[in-house]
Amino acid sequence: MDIKTLYDANINNITIAKNAYDALYSAFGQHIESWQHDVVDRLGHSEWTGTAAGHANTRIQFLSTELQAAKQELGLISKALADAAEGIAAAQSHLISALDDAKNNKMTVSPDGGLTWDKDPNSPNYAGDKAEATAKEISKRITAALNEADHTDQTINARLGHLATNATNGTGLDAATAKADQTAADALSQVPAAGTDPNSVKAWWNGLTDAQQQHMIQTEHDKVGALDGIPATARHQANLINLQQGKADLQRQLDGLGPEPKKMLSVAETNGGPVENPDYTAWKKKRDELEDKKHGIESIESRLQKKDPPAFLLGFDTNGHGHAIIAVNNPDTANNVSTYVPGTGARLGDSLRSDIERSDLMVASADKANQKAGDPSTTSSITWVGYDAPQSIIPEAADDTYAKNAEDKLHSFELGLHATHEGKIDNNTVLAHSYGTTTVGYTMRDKGLPVDNVVLIASPGAGVEHARDLGIDPSHVYAAQSDGDSIGWADAADPKGMAKNIRDYYAEIWGVGNYYTGVDANGVHVGGVDTDNHMIHGRQTTVPEFGAHILPTNPKGDHSDYWNDNSPTLPAMGEVIAGKPIS
Repeated sequence: MDIKTLYDANINNITIAKNAYDALYSAFGQHIESWQHDVVDRLGHSEWTGTAAGHANTRIQFLSTELQAAKQELGLISKALADAAEGIAAAQSHLISALDDAKNNKMTVSPDGGLTWDKDPNSPNYAGDKAEATAKEISKRITAALNEADHTDQTINARLGHLATNATNGTGLDAATAKADQTAADALSQVPAAGTDPNSVKAWWNGLTDAQQQHMIQTEHDKVGALDGIPATARHQANLINLQQGKADLQRQLDGLGPEPKKMLSVAETNGGPVENPDYTAWKKKRDELEDKKHGIESIESRLQKKDPPAFLLGFDTNGHGHAIIAVNNPDTANNVSTYVPGTGARLGDSLRSDIERSDLMVASADKANQKAGDPSTTSSITWVGYDAPQSIIPEAADDTYAKNAEDKLHSFELGLHATHEGKIDNNTVLAHSYGTTTVGYTMRDKGLPVDNVVLIASPGAGVEHARDLGIDPSHVYAAQSDGDSIGWADAADPKGMAKNIRDYYAEIWGVGNYYTGVDANGVHVGGVDTDNHMIHGRQTTVPEFGAHILPTNPKGDHSDYWNDNSPTLPAMGEVIAGKPIS
């Protein structure tokens, strides 16, 4: 599609053709009614019997079915032409708007879309000192309009081509074919149900014109924003609407709480000592939950305002503790894509800010690894708070139900990344922290994940006994756990087991006890207590028996220190995400 073709497109001619098919559809329907009344009904009421009559009736009924199928197909042509007019008109409008802005900014647009302007400050046609930035923005809009028109053209051409083929070879007279075509056309106006295979979702989305896609984003944003298989840019647009509506709803709930009840009940009111007012307790609990979600929204808004690198909101809702999926850089175009799954405490709340920051840090770390190797590849890291994570260490984090309930969601999300990616993802990683590793491990064990690498940071167990049980090459399974991380005390069996882990921890610090030395994946000597620990959710991922590559850590690092500036784990994570050897 070029500028002249789109600019000169006569939308009225498409509409005239559509109206002509409407007239043909109506006339054809009247002919069918006449056929039914004058032939079928009359023959049915006749007294003609015998073999010939039987053959004639069979053929006539068959012909009636063919006529109805043909009528359906004619109606589908009319609908396709209507969608074509709408789609091309929208693209043409966007192009004209961009061209008008170019003219108003004293710029000339060449037939191939290039922009030129007068750069002489003394000239009456001087375009201004910001002309270059303005030209870049207008050029993007022109390209987007041409792509929009091209997509509409290809989409409608495919639909009309299919119907034309049906008419040419006679398959359009088949009732089953016509029904299938009608079902497919009807499906274009209906968002696929949650849980639909992401590849099917992507095929549905591609079958819509850009105008139809925008209509879906505006009217079905709650569904589109949550649907795996929808491209990142479209999900982002839909979820921006969801974000604003969620924010407004939270404020309405806060306003509806009413004034703060008095905090304490008096001695006279309780016939005893002063106690906290139950009404205040309930009021404060609800207010704190709503305020926490607002803080989560503020974290998202703050990150979205930062343009370099850009962020995309791939999921958002305030249900339960709330959910959010934020990608740093576009995962559909990045060479390397990583999904970060946080653990206990993950929600739409205060904790979200640090989770998003970790994705930023991992993108920067991967970029450094690429730059060091002279590799121009790009990276996207996605903070995936798309599940209901446990909110307390005891008792919730000891319950694997949260991980089990997340399996379908995480599996579908990862399939969706592949469905929408422009070409094949060069290096796909899932990286998790704490209980997030349990969620990832359970999903890989029970559903499988289409990833190249898995990184398990500070894991209480991934639900498997060995790295190979995660369903990918164990040489691409990585784990890290600092000696100072208290997660190592979380034994699976009983208090005696926890005491044993604590004893082993101090034995390693003091260099006593049954101490082993080994070599990690890069030939670096490492040491630890020779104990085949089993954590609360499975074998410890950093013991030799598990079989993972061990990433370097700060020996004194705590449970959340792996992303600190001085942590050797962060550069190693970046190298895995970038597909580079660990240095």
